Amino acid sequence: MVTQTAVRRRDPASASVPAAAPAPPLRPVAAAPLHAALADPTREAIVRLLAARECAVGEIAAELPVSRPAVSKHLRLLESAGLVRFRSEGTRNVYALEPAALAALRDDIDALWRTALARLALDANNRRRAAPRRTR
Repeated sequence: MVTQTAVRRRDPASASVPAAAPAPPLRPVAAAPLHAALADPTREAIVRLLAARECAVGEIAAELPVSRPAVSKHLRLLESAGLVRFRSEGTRNVYALEPAALAALRDDIDALWRTALARLALDANNRRRAAPRRTR
């Protein structure tokens, strides 16, 4: 299970500055298998091709520097992660992206981004308050 704990480091000079509430811990990442499936450059390239259009294995293999069996292996992994789906058309399997999986990835990245921005805002706010004031 992946979780995040807030660690607050403060300058001793800013002891009188009230600290903001810690960010809530991240929930377990359901999108982790999706991230892992995209970690391979070939699989990422396949997903980018499928983002443009549905493709059969042969069409994907023609666009990449890998064999058809290698493309099939990558597609099986992407399918098991839930990123792609296929339908049979005669002897061909036509692959397409799974919109729900892409939405889960987007939501996960958005949550990470919100947490990172909140942390940066908290740090900037604490530094601004802790900065010594100039007297004239």
